[in-house]
Amino acid sequence: MNNTWTRRDFLAATALTGSALLATRLSSYTALAASQSSWPKLPPVKVHVVFAGRTGDAYLTRPTEELDKFKNYFAELEKKLGDIRFVGGDEIPPAEPPAVAAKLKDADALLIVHLSGHGGDAPVLSQLIDVGLPTALFSQPFSGHGWMYFPQWHKARKPVVLLPSSNWDDIEKVVTLFRAPAWMKQTRILAVGGPHGTASACSAEAVKAKFGADLVAIPNERVMEAMKAVDPKDAEAEAEEYWIRPARKIVEPTREEIIESARMFLGVRNLMIQENAQAICSVHCMGNPRGCLTFSKLNDLGLVGACEGDIDSTLTMLLFAYAFRVPGFITDPVIDIAKNAMIHFHCTSATKMDGPNGPRLPFTIRTQTDTRGGVALEVENRVGQPVTCAKLVDLNTMLVVTGKITGTSTSPLACRTQFAQSVPDARRLFLNWGADAIKGDVMTLLHRVVFYGDYRKQLEDLGDLMGFKVIEEGA
Repeated sequence: MNNTWTRRDFLAATALTGSALLATRLSSYTALAASQSSWPKLPPVKVHVVFAGRTGDAYLTRPTEELDKFKNYFAELEKKLGDIRFVGGDEIPPAEPPAVAAKLKDADALLIVHLSGHGGDAPVLSQLIDVGLPTALFSQPFSGHGWMYFPQWHKARKPVVLLPSSNWDDIEKVVTLFRAPAWMKQTRILAVGGPHGTASACSAEAVKAKFGADLVAIPNERVMEAMKAVDPKDAEAEAEEYWIRPARKIVEPTREEIIESARMFLGVRNLMIQENAQAICSVHCMGNPRGCLTFSKLNDLGLVGACEGDIDSTLTMLLFAYAFRVPGFITDPVIDIAKNAMIHFHCTSATKMDGPNGPRLPFTIRTQTDTRGGVALEVENRVGQPVTCAKLVDLNTMLVVTGKITGTSTSPLACRTQFAQSVPDARRLFLNWGADAIKGDVMTLLHRVVFYGDYRKQLEDLGDLMGFKVIEEGA
């Protein structure tokens, strides 16, 4: 049966229930929204700042007044970002490097502002680099000749990003990346039914060693129990306000099915809060109810929900959520050389692809395509939007290809949310799929994650900070 109904239909139906009942539901949803906004937040990232070199008006020496300009810049940047705290402010000289290095144990990252100096700077600053914190070194033109020695740290694969730049905005781009290594160490991932993907990513020990995150397998029974514990009235309020009212239209699913999916989200939310988890993936997402709306809402909130137990995509989404503040769309892509495009499609999609504080994309509530059951989303993505398609595999390699959304579609042969992305060379992408870095079953080899924004260069910097290489697929 085709149960297509629009927002107007819904408003007419709710008018019949009486204003008192509707007010009660809205009040209930307000309480729910408040509890969701109070989801435990990760603490601000502490970045220790060090100024290296002398100041004055001598040849190749930064002006003394620049110190205050930097300090004011960092104060404003701290207010702007909200989740970064700049500490320290040591000046070398007069401070001695060993004394400064001892202070770094309380920091999450290190930012060195290179003011001036020559070849002797590298051995001095190496004492700070060798502490092992994710580090950025900002060196403006005319700050001395020491810059020639800094690339040795990059060649030695130290966790450092070098910024030889006159643009202070480049500092912000790297500082925001510090969130990923700091917050991954405080992240807990729930894998319902166990993780699925590459061998290293499925190993809780390997994930802990690489990123410091906890990967915990839990049975699906815990999700079902948490769902059953949710008050049906809360589920109805959640369904009405977050899904039914904002939907462009509702095609196949019944109202009761949508409410049941909302109940699952609330159960998963409660379970994640109980477990202090920031991410969840599930091999049982095709059960009853399906996890499509649950994962969509989690990703809208800035957390991570991933289908099919895909742990590689889960980790990819966490890195992007932390570093770039955007959710990912897990996709089953296909290649179209006639249009030099990669076509993405799946039935689970965030509606806030610009990030938790961005607008929601238009969406229609549908069934899941290949089973013709459950509740899924057909999200209308923005044509012309730059995107990054990526996947971290085996914890050590980030596959990436960038482009723009060239069009959307609603083919009955594919999952509900569909859009095409331009690529540099579709034929080479097809022939070099996976870049010989990923092997496995269909899901592991096929899945990629699409994010709004072009992060190609910043991913290289993030890889330097966190110890993974970046490979452009199809290059």
